[in-house]
Amino acid sequence: METKLIKDNDEWKKILPKGTYCIMREKGTEAPFTGKYYDHHEAGVYHCAACGQPLFKSDAKYNSGSGWPSFFQPYDATCIEEKEDTSYGMIRTEVLCSRCGGHLGHVFDDGPKPTGRRYCINSAALDFRKK
Repeated sequence: METKLIKDNDEWKKILPKGTYCIMREKGTEAPFTGKYYDHHEAGVYHCAACGQPLFKSDAKYNSGSGWPSFFQPYDATCIEEKEDTSYGMIRTEVLCSRCGGHLGHVFDDGPKPTGRRYCINSAALDFRKK
């Protein structure tokens, strides 16, 4: 894992597009089936849209039918952090970039083998780079 990247909200507002800022810094979400990577199938790596850290490989992406890009495992064990999220009267597990702390989405235990996990991630939190 790289060194933590720490910026205040004013700094993030200057460098992130409005929608990305809302999702990554204010824990927003995009509407299902609307994100640019929902139906994306190229080979490569999905990076954090805020800091560039690799987060997910394209070969771990699958169609969950949820409306958001879904992955069954992260790029490696150090690139994300998980945190309990009790907002909106639900108990979920939030997924954050371990380098910049940006909100990515949530993870659920209803994914495919081999992990059984579904990382449900906002497209606006991702930056895809082809292999």
